[in-house]
Amino acid sequence: MSGAQVPASAPALQALAEDAWLVGFGDSVDTATLTRVHALAARLDRERLPGVTDLVPAYSSLGVFFDLDVVGADAVARWLQAALDRDDDQPRPPAGRVVDIPVSYGGRFGPDLDDAARELGLDADTLAHRHASVVYTVAMIGFAPGFPYLSGLPATLALPRLATPRTRIPAGSVAIGGHQTGIYPRDSPGGWRILGRTPLVLFDPSLEAPALLAPGDRVRFRAIDADTFERLAGRRTGAGE
Repeated sequence: MSGAQVPASAPALQALAEDAWLVGFGDSVDTATLTRVHALAARLDRERLPGVTDLVPAYSSLGVFFDLDVVGADAVARWLQAALDRDDDQPRPPAGRVVDIPVSYGGRFGPDLDDAARELGLDADTLAHRHASVVYTVAMIGFAPGFPYLSGLPATLALPRLATPRTRIPAGSVAIGGHQTGIYPRDSPGGWRILGRTPLVLFDPSLEAPALLAPGDRVRFRAIDADTFERLAGRRTGAGE
């Protein structure tokens, strides 16, 4: 994602479904737009209208879902429009948590690390170090339950997806896809370049908060060795090593 400042687009409200509205902020994928999306989500959450069930941020839009047995679509639209009309004070989203994610880079955990490094003109250790030296922001959750799309990847580390996606990527795989990085929360197909793997569980439907990460959280990757990976396998956090 680019950090460059671009002219702000006026937010537009459109029906997503009979029980959902979509607030769009244009087509730009940049830090300023993402900040506006998260700021609006935080404001609406603080001032939540009864019957609004979920707020789902994406890179340049916000989905607003509601229960038609509690509140009508027109009432939700008026509530959203009133919030948008007050959007001139440039509210800031809450800082969010900082979550440390241990990652074992390369080898059996990161089968694409060596090839990706060569493609970028780096050695594998340098690529792993640069990937782990950034504080990322969870832009949105999507693709699969608990899958975090992380913004903040340096432009010099962007990589195209694989020409032929894998049929199975192990849960916890940390990967680059285009100008984003992310973590696969469960075994699934995928075409991103796998640099390493975290032993942490990113999604557990048995918990009250199934997803480890939420939009607005910040993520720091921390390189670990294979022995530490095995000690932490199946945990929810990397604390207490």
